[in-house]
Amino acid sequence: MKAEIHPKYVECEVTCGCGNKFHTRATKPKINVEICSACHPFYTGKQKFVDNAGRIEKFRRRYGQADAAKAGADAADAKKA
Repeated sequence: MKAEIHPKYVECEVTCGCGNKFHTRATKPKINVEICSACHPFYTGKQKFVDNAGRIEKFRRRYGQADAAKAGADAADAKKA
């Protein structure tokens, strides 16, 4: 392997959104995660809904209005014919 081309492998502190912290090794000194093994439904056995920044509402706002406008235009075209 070539020397001095690989990133440094350092001690890393991982912080979860639930507040859990643990240490590991990585190429970055700090990592923030949204979900970890202490709060993940697969490991805890409890159901948890994770809404990633309102993706559903964002999708409905973006495409729901476009669908309603398209439906209105189609209805207007049907009345003309």
